[in-house]
Parts: sequence; C-alpha cells; structure tokens
Amino acid sequence: MRQIPVDTSAATVMVAKTPQPKVRDRRTGEIATDAETGAKLMTVDVMFAANDEVEILSVTVPETGISGDLTMGTQAALTGLIARPWENEFNGQKRHGIAFRAVAVTSLATTGTGSKAA
Repeated sequence: MRQIPVDTSAATVMVAKTPQPKVRDRRTGEIATDAETGAKLMTVDVMFAANDEVEILSVTVPETGISGDLTMGTQAALTGLIARPWENEFNGQKRHGIAFRAVAVTSLATTGTGSKAA
C-alpha cells in the first residue's frame, strides 16, 4: 500500500491526548505490535496546525519512539510521519480513511533547556 511522507517543518504540533496502547482486537484487548520489530504500538492524538488549518490526528508510533513528557498541550515533534490511505469492508459497509504513522513523537518541552543530562 502506498505511503505518503508528510512534511511537518512548517506545522505546529501539540499533544491533544496522552499516548495510549493501540488495541488490535477490542474483543480480546490484544495490544497491536509492529510487524517488523515486535515493538508495542501506541497512539498519540495530536493537534496538527499548518496553512491556517487545524486537525486532530491520531498517530501510531512504536512505544520505543515516544520520548519526553507527552501531556496534553505539550509541543511535540513528529519524526518520519507518513500518511497511508486505507479501505475495508465490514458487515457490507465500505469504510475508508487515512492512517498516520510516525517513527517517533518527541516532546519539545525540554529541548534546548540544558536541564537534563544525556
């Protein structure tokens, strides 16, 4: 399936909802994992503001790609953000949309403060 890179350089990104485990199967509560690495997947809802428009995006990211304190309102950076169109049929109804995936979501709250040692 086609993956479309998303340019975030001119966007303002803020956390709208703290990271939550991505549920693969709601009936069993099974948590989704990355097919290649086996890492647990998380979803982070972000406010994405660009070109005088604002949208809330639900971004899937590996748990290992979440860094910093991602609380509501925290400015964040999205590394390697891609959009992937999807379509499925369930109970005779076709559904479609765009899924967003990032390599990392990083808090910008501590960037450049020098308060944390590496």
